[in-house]
Amino acid sequence: MEELKVALFDLDGVVFDTEPQYTEFWRGECLRYQPDIPNLEQKIKGQTLVEIYDKYFGHVRSEQPQITQRLNKFETQMHFDYLPGVVEFILDLRKHGVKTAVVTSSNRPKMQNVYAQHKEFLDLFDHVFTSEDFTNGKPHPECYLLGAQHFGASPQVCVGLEDSYNGLRAVCSAQMFVVGLATTNPQEAILPYADVVWTDYINKGFKELVSAFKQSKSPQSASC
Repeated sequence: MEELKVALFDLDGVVFDTEPQYTEFWRGECLRYQPDIPNLEQKIKGQTLVEIYDKYFGHVRSEQPQITQRLNKFETQMHFDYLPGVVEFILDLRKHGVKTAVVTSSNRPKMQNVYAQHKEFLDLFDHVFTSEDFTNGKPHPECYLLGAQHFGASPQVCVGLEDSYNGLRAVCSAQMFVVGLATTNPQEAILPYADVVWTDYINKGFKELVSAFKQSKSPQSASC
């Protein structure tokens, strides 16, 4: 197996402990506009806002600007708290020469809220990919393949870290090594979509990631 060169991180539920906040927001919107679809707030995780509107809110197109306005206001009030151990984990990867990037379905205006709360954020990553950078959102692999291409790396030397089903499928379809974070969904639920599942980053670093990477049965053994 080739050497690990690139680590691509989803944002919410992987870098920040923000998914419970988004679940609360979208549960309200889904109950208002799509009350007959159970757990829709969970199904949309990992998708871009444009895709969410197209797939589930097309029947209330005139209401979409108001939903966006409420979401934008909500995001200015969010707390972007790092998941325990993630900063140390990222710094250890970078110390060992691994390139790091964010691959998120969030848009650039949302990221400005992140940068405002965390001045150091951009020092943790070589690049930040947002929804404006790709056409097809997760579970399509485009965003992760874009990450690999940016660094001139093959998917086989990249790892993608995800928490949502759509995100896990995106990494899997990109034929990258899949690290599932059991921060949003139960460990046993995401295990079929990941090569390895972690509950957090405590006591995790370059050594632990490379060990899991090398022990994988194949360059990509998860089920898409």
